[in-house]
Amino acid sequence: MVKMGTVWDRTAEFLSDNLAAVLPIALLSFFVPASIEGNFEAAMTGAGPGLTAALYGLQFLFALVSVWGTLAITVMALDIASRHSAASIATRRFLPVLAVSLLLFVAACLLALPIPVLLAASGYDMAAIARSDATVSISAQTAWLIAGYVLVLLVLFFWLAARLSVVTPVLVRENRFLSAIGQSWALTRGAALRIVGVILLLAIVAGVAMLAAQLVFGSIFALFAGRDGDGVTLATVMTSIVVAAVQSIFAVVLPAFTAKLYLALTAKADFRHGEAAA
Repeated sequence: MVKMGTVWDRTAEFLSDNLAAVLPIALLSFFVPASIEGNFEAAMTGAGPGLTAALYGLQFLFALVSVWGTLAITVMALDIASRHSAASIATRRFLPVLAVSLLLFVAACLLALPIPVLLAASGYDMAAIARSDATVSISAQTAWLIAGYVLVLLVLFFWLAARLSVVTPVLVRENRFLSAIGQSWALTRGAALRIVGVILLLAIVAGVAMLAAQLVFGSIFALFAGRDGDGVTLATVMTSIVVAAVQSIFAVVLPAFTAKLYLALTAKADFRHGEAAA
């Protein structure tokens, strides 16, 4: 049985032994984009259509850079490349990983599609709901129905996230494409509940840490730097830098953990095949 504690130990060992190699990737792929992107919401306040479109375009580019950084760290954690060759492998596998990620995103959107369909079928104005119009009132029966479906969907998403948690390492190490989904499904059989526990723990810790950084440091910086308006201020810039630092830590830990989890699951599968052959 794959022990999550052992996987965490291997993840921590990898990060401590390769900190000098991981740090430049984390800074360029996660920290710098997140520091800049953290001010986009404030910059969009009162912005024209051109600036808003440009900021959304930058967000998309930053997302692509983060995907590449995730791949580079995954390659290094899989012990199949040095720092320099990790960049080339990440670049080579970027498009397959991006295509599979988009496919899974579309599938997730399809699972959530019944919610707007139900609202539209019930006669609600979807445009007003999208604008968060306070005049739109959803009936109690519809609200409970949607809440029940969202709860089921949340449980399903956590379970699917566990079963598909090693898709990226499979794509990188085994040079697969769509078959990586089936391979991840096979490797995580019997370990889904333990992986869900790790995902929940990481999500809670990351959420609390980023919220604390946002509220605590945001209040401190606002107190000393002041708030000069609703747009980008010195306080919002400094707060975004702190939040980006916290966010970058988890952005590094997650791909490293999933890579070590993949190696552990693969070793377990190889052991089982060896026993069956004997």
